[in-house]
Amino acid sequence: MIERVDAAMRDLGAAATLDAEPWLGAAIEADAAAGRFAGWATSTVVDENTGTAILSREVFEALHARARITATWPVGNAGLLHVYGYLLSTAPTPYGLKRERWLGADLARACGLPDDAFVPWSSPRTLLDRATSAAERLFSRAPLVRERLETGVTGVTALAARGDGSQGTTTALGYALESEDVRRFVTLFPIDDAPAVRRELRAGPPRLRWNAAR
Repeated sequence: MIERVDAAMRDLGAAATLDAEPWLGAAIEADAAAGRFAGWATSTVVDENTGTAILSREVFEALHARARITATWPVGNAGLLHVYGYLLSTAPTPYGLKRERWLGADLARACGLPDDAFVPWSSPRTLLDRATSAAERLFSRAPLVRERLETGVTGVTALAARGDGSQGTTTALGYALESEDVRRFVTLFPIDDAPAVRRELRAGPPRLRWNAAR
């Protein structure tokens, strides 16, 4: 399935690929109609590990046009970019392809869900709907670390603890931004070394993390 998408992206371009796959274009339209993107903050497509964009500007603009969101390259809606954008990304990173968090089983298991819980075509629910539900559950149960930023916004990291329903050694990490008591998600991904992340958060200094942008 994903190979077909890669071929369409190469041969037809981003807009036509979104049209061709209901779990992409139609899902984005459904999310927009339901107001789901409003629950997500903003993010840059420039990866903090590589310093390069994980999507082309063409894909960035096609995604935001489909979602009817005004955005200025390279900063856009985090839900749109981290969910659907990552599915379309083939840019290498030190941790592999971004799409693997949704196509693989690690994040699903870390969230205590079936292995295919985030495979886009495995459910009639959109992937953003499923990812949002998982993020809400994680933030309601996991210990939270807050970092007050100079902008007045608070960065909030939710890091799942053992015994919370996750399976194996991988844990789920969620990141959000809070302002005026409104929380908007930025990202959700699996990690293997939770103690290292906790040490990094304690060491500071406070900053925007995991490709969040303002």
